[in-house]
Amino acid sequence: MQSSTAISSIPLFLASGVVGNDSIGDIGGIAPLDTVIIVIYLLGVVGIGLYAGHLMKKRSSSGESRDYFLAGGTLRWPMIGLALFATNISCVHLVSLAQSGFDTGLLNGNFEWMAAFTLILLSLFFAPFYIKSEVATLPDFLEKRYNRPCRDMLAVFSLVSAVVIHIGFSFLTGGIVIRDIFGVDLYVSIIVIASLTALYTIVGGLLAVVLTEAIQTIVLIAGAAIITWIAYDKMGGWEAMVTSLETTGNSDKLSMLRPHGDPSGMPWYAILLGYPVLGIWYWCADQTIVQRVLGAKDENHARVGPLFAGFIKIIPVFIFVLPGLLAFTLASVGKLDLSALTDSDGAVDSKGIYTAMITQLLPVGVKGIVIAALLAALMSTVSGALNSISTLTAFDLFKRFRPNTSDHQLVLVGRIAAAVALVLAISLVPVLVKAPSIFDALNTIIAHIAAPVTCVFTLGVFWKRANAFSAQWTMVIGAITGVAIYVLNTFEVNTPLKDIPFMMMAFYLLVYCILIQVVLTLFSGKPVPTESRALCWNSPIEPLRAAGWSGLGNYKVLALALFGIMAVLYWIFR
Repeated sequence: MQSSTAISSIPLFLASGVVGNDSIGDIGGIAPLDTVIIVIYLLGVVGIGLYAGHLMKKRSSSGESRDYFLAGGTLRWPMIGLALFATNISCVHLVSLAQSGFDTGLLNGNFEWMAAFTLILLSLFFAPFYIKSEVATLPDFLEKRYNRPCRDMLAVFSLVSAVVIHIGFSFLTGGIVIRDIFGVDLYVSIIVIASLTALYTIVGGLLAVVLTEAIQTIVLIAGAAIITWIAYDKMGGWEAMVTSLETTGNSDKLSMLRPHGDPSGMPWYAILLGYPVLGIWYWCADQTIVQRVLGAKDENHARVGPLFAGFIKIIPVFIFVLPGLLAFTLASVGKLDLSALTDSDGAVDSKGIYTAMITQLLPVGVKGIVIAALLAALMSTVSGALNSISTLTAFDLFKRFRPNTSDHQLVLVGRIAAAVALVLAISLVPVLVKAPSIFDALNTIIAHIAAPVTCVFTLGVFWKRANAFSAQWTMVIGAITGVAIYVLNTFEVNTPLKDIPFMMMAFYLLVYCILIQVVLTLFSGKPVPTESRALCWNSPIEPLRAAGWSGLGNYKVLALALFGIMAVLYWIFR
């Protein structure tokens, strides 16, 4: 084995001997300079995370558990916005959005741009209640609005989704990329990255997570922007790309809003009706995401942070999806060699598009920055999920049975839970790796399970009559129905629901859950306690009555500006 291989493999993966006979340079064109950049990045992130843990212990004043799980309620809007973005963006996004850009063009960019509208909902309607109720977790909020069984069900649901969706799929995609670039065994790369992430997350708590996520967001955007610009320049600019698409009959790849009957199964109305179901669950009711808002310094920071994240969410279409479309046009004009990804029938395995762009288009040194960005996406998502798992386990499960548990013991329980979750997520990788399309598999799962949570949260915030009995049974019946349909479709059982696209399935399931909750509420006649009714807006206009900050920093001004920008963008790329 050549010396460059030894230098690269030992410090980066601590796994000497797992690389094959070829050098790393031969496998992915990774020079020692790239390796140095990656190692410095990894050591820097871990060091900052550990230092944040030291600060957390040093300044602890409001209780060790609140400092550990919620950063002592000190988070300001820039950190909240950057952390929301970093937790959301994982290797799944970088790799799979590039894959979707190659396959279907800008279409899946809707998952990024529609998030901006959902973040407006979080800022205006949900965040104020979360802050005023001083809850540590969203299941805690659900108990105050409904009852304890609702809290228990959401806690279990959130734990499972964090392990499978946020950590499991992130490990899988990150492991595949590292394996393809460095030739390191899939599971060795996953275990080492998991260990580094767990080191600072378990020690430092939410403060460590948010500080490192703020840095990782900058690295992530910079790395993705670099590969986009280089591909854009190599293509010859926007007009050259458009000309290539028109020549090959693929000009529809530039459209974000597709007509009825589009082969993708995602016409404009499916996006309009289906995404809010996924988005409200993910951005407004998922502990892994919303925990950054729960740690806000005050209501204004809790409102402006999500709006800042909404502005950042404009960028991914241009730096995550567009590179895949550029790769498609570069390949069509012979400027990108995809022969290694092409089978005997001429079909291209587009899952390797992002890796091909890294190895073929980027110069020495720049590769290290982009790979650091991939690692940033992986580590930020995993660290955020681990922190939410710690919080859910400590507050919603353990403390229920032992209400007198000390702060120190709660933190210890949370750390153990995070370690166990890592092991479980890694053990799921052999199952998840069988998915033909990671991005589609991920969103299909969410589409079948999000509806009952979206329903009980939305009606809970806007309808005072929604009672605990109806919410409890809506979650039970909705979850059973969604899982049953998913299983039947997975095993290709011939039912009338078999060919429904996942976005429309999400909408139909939401309508089904709303009907269940409304009917059960009206027919049960069970009263809603006064304290629960207080956790509901009197009217949709009421959230806008809070004054907020003056000037351009006012949440109403920012929300209106974000909405207007998104409307213009959709008009341009309609």
